[in-house]
Amino acid sequence: MQTTNFFRFCGIGLVTIFFSFNLNAQTYPNKPVTVIVPFSAGSASDVVTRVLLEKVSNNTNTRFVFDNRPAAGGNVGTAAVVKADPDGYTIGLSTSGPLAVNKILNPELGYDPERDLQPIALFAVLPNIIVVSSTLNINTLSQLNDYIRKTPDVGYGSVGNGSSQHLAGAYYEQLLGAKMLHVPYRVTANMVTDLVAGRVPISFQLLPNVSGQISAGRVKAIAVASNRRLPALPDVPTAAEAGIKGYDSAAWFALIAPRGTPKAIVDKLNKDVNQALADSTVRAKFAELGAEAVSGPPEELTQLMASDIKKWTAIIKKGGITIDKP
Repeated sequence: MQTTNFFRFCGIGLVTIFFSFNLNAQTYPNKPVTVIVPFSAGSASDVVTRVLLEKVSNNTNTRFVFDNRPAAGGNVGTAAVVKADPDGYTIGLSTSGPLAVNKILNPELGYDPERDLQPIALFAVLPNIIVVSSTLNINTLSQLNDYIRKTPDVGYGSVGNGSSQHLAGAYYEQLLGAKMLHVPYRVTANMVTDLVAGRVPISFQLLPNVSGQISAGRVKAIAVASNRRLPALPDVPTAAEAGIKGYDSAAWFALIAPRGTPKAIVDKLNKDVNQALADSTVRAKFAELGAEAVSGPPEELTQLMASDIKKWTAIIKKGGITIDKP
């Protein structure tokens, strides 16, 4: 009799938990959702994410509150998502750096992105763009290559160790067979200021970070690290067209949640994101920003994280790149 009562009690408990999760998903969200962005306001990741979530908000009447935490190449903000309550009310934007590359660069990262985070949706891919300060008399990739070879340790700027911009530069060094000096910045605006002034005259940027400076003629776009040109920069050749074969480097942006977030909530967020990405206005805005909208289930992000970790491990080892030696 006692055993029967025990199992009956367990069964009631499991049913209660199930219906509790189901009810939460049906009523979710009933308060604002905090979105931790591990980069500065106005950065490429911040701008593209705001375009997406503005549409999600309009479609679903969900209020999103942005919490920018720029530090350590995105690790600080991503770690904050790991530590948040898995209730769906704190989610995060993250990128290829904190979700793949930084795991390779820093074995003591403090979190394992594959173990500790729940993918929600991959939503954008942005190829890196090779840009130079207009203070340099350089207009083509071949001219830039000559300049790099003749100028030992010329600086290139990024938004931090492990960022797509950092790795794009390291990968370019390997293909070119020349060395540059990586200069990481915590705040994107400071990096752009030094790029324009010519203090750190080269960068492997994402278009939203430098589009205004390109339009104003203060920064020149030399080539795109992709197999096709960007619609927003139709006159800028791909690296392959300009003479560097196989140079393909891009950042990708994704929404994540703490591991343990109920599946029903993750599925709802994924559905809402994919619905927003299907909107032609959103896709057009992404294109203006040099981003390609991508949609799919959470599992696609899981697979991308694994493949990028494999790809960048080889490049990082070959370049001898460490967290202390950018």
